[in-house]
Amino acid sequence: MTESDLRTTLGSNVKKYRTIKGFSQAKLAEMLELSPNFISEIETGKRWLSSDTLVNLAEALNVEIYEFFFPQQVTTNDTTAFIQTYTEKAAKVASEAVTSSLENLRKQYIN
Repeated sequence: MTESDLRTTLGSNVKKYRTIKGFSQAKLAEMLELSPNFISEIETGKRWLSSDTLVNLAEALNVEIYEFFFPQQVTTNDTTAFIQTYTEKAAKVASEAVTSSLENLRKQYIN
């Protein structure tokens, strides 16, 4: 995989996760204190980004960094791995939500 391929994969995944979150490029840029043009250039594969920006981007979109580098297409051979990966992620998100809810309830009723 070339650097250009990595940029393209990263960019398309940033766009995918940004869209899933319902963020415009301007909203995401504001959250990260970047310009909307910079977000556009990342999404189109024209710009690379620093490791700090990559970490901030993952946090803002609530994804793991490695997810930015998964190719968009899933082949038939990858279906099992794809399902396993996203099932594990869904379980983690559900677990975190339950834990957070329990902590909030404890704070409200114990304090």
